[in-house]
Amino acid sequence: MSESSPDQADLAAATEKAMAVKRRYAPELLAKANVVGVGVGFCQTGGASTGQVGLVVMVNRKLPMPLVDPVDLLPREIEGVPVDVQQIGEVRAQPA
Repeated sequence: MSESSPDQADLAAATEKAMAVKRRYAPELLAKANVVGVGVGFCQTGGASTGQVGLVVMVNRKLPMPLVDPVDLLPREIEGVPVDVQQIGEVRAQPA
């Protein structure tokens, strides 16, 4: 029987918590303008992974806060899980 290292156990716990929060809040987040997807992954700063697990909210285009309708603003965290907004561009179906 192998034991997990504390880092692996912490990562697994953070991932499980983020997945539970995603299940509860994905419909609400997906209802916001410009949001095209919600997942669980590593947060990024400047395109590089921070190593911190969080909710990844994918948007067509990041907008300056003053241009976002207040009802569509995304929180920085939900239930202690960080929310990372990542611009992915327009999502289109590819021909088979």
